[in-house]
Amino acid sequence: MKTPPDHRSQVFGTPWEGVHGTAMDSARHYGRHWHSTYGVGLLDHGAQSSASGRGKVDAYAGDLITTNPGEVHDGRPLGGPSRRWRMVYFDAAVMAGMLGGAAMDGSVEFTRPVLKDLRLVQTLRRLFTRLDDWRNCAASASASAEALACEESLVEVCGLLLGGHSTAVPQPEIDGDVRLVRERLADDLLAAPTLDELAAMAGLGKFQLLRRFQKAYGVPPYAWLLLQRAERARALIRRGTNLADTAAASGFADQSHMTRIFTRHFGFTPGAWQRA
Repeated sequence: MKTPPDHRSQVFGTPWEGVHGTAMDSARHYGRHWHSTYGVGLLDHGAQSSASGRGKVDAYAGDLITTNPGEVHDGRPLGGPSRRWRMVYFDAAVMAGMLGGAAMDGSVEFTRPVLKDLRLVQTLRRLFTRLDDWRNCAASASASAEALACEESLVEVCGLLLGGHSTAVPQPEIDGDVRLVRERLADDLLAAPTLDELAAMAGLGKFQLLRRFQKAYGVPPYAWLLLQRAERARALIRRGTNLADTAAASGFADQSHMTRIFTRHFGFTPGAWQRA
C-alpha cells in the first residue's frame, strides 16, 4: 500500500468575518485549483514551484506568495520533500473595505505571485503573532484590545500590498481628526473599539488613520492603548491595589499579561514597582 505524503494542516479563525488563516507543513502536490478569496502568505521553510495566472514561479523560504480570486494555480515541493507556509485569506468584501468599495468586482489584483518585500514580511509575521495572541485570550477581558491589534496588522498588510503590489489606484488623502480617536481610547481603556469604529470617528480610511495617528502620537492606536493601560496599572499599584486586581481593572487578560506589557514599557516588573 502506498504511503500518503506527509501533510499537516491547521485552519484558524480571526476576529473578523471574511478572514481566515492556514498553516501548512506538506509534501503534497496540489493540482490546479482556485480560491474565491485574496490570499497572502509567507513561505517559512523549503521551496515551492507553482503555476499561476501570472506565470510559472518558484518561491523560497522568506518569500511572500499571493493569490487573486479565481486565479487557477497549483503547487509542489521544490528541491526537497516538503515545504512549510502560512497564509491569510480574505473575501473581496474585505478588500473593498480597504478601498471604499472599489474591489467588490475583483478589478483590483495583486501583480506578482511571489514577492520579496522585507517590510511586508515583518508586518505579516506580526499579524500571525497577534492572531495567536488573540486566540489565546479570546475569552478574556482583553480580547477586544487584541482584536484591535490584529486589525491594525491586517490593515497594514493590505495597505502595503495595495500600495506597492497591486493594480489599485492610490486613494486621495482626506482631512480627519485623530484627536477624537485618542479621546475615545482614553475614555474607556477596558473596552477597545474596532478599527472600523475609530476610522469612522476620525473620518478617515483605516490605513490613513494608522498613518495619521502614529504621526501625531508616535505609536498606532493599539500601542497607545497599551501604554495607557500600563500607566493605569502603575497608578493603581502605587495606591496599594494588589497585582491581580490591578490587572483586571487595567484591561489586561491576567497578571502575567500585565507583567509583560508593564516590563516592556517601564523596564521593571509590577512586583518591583510594588516593592518600591
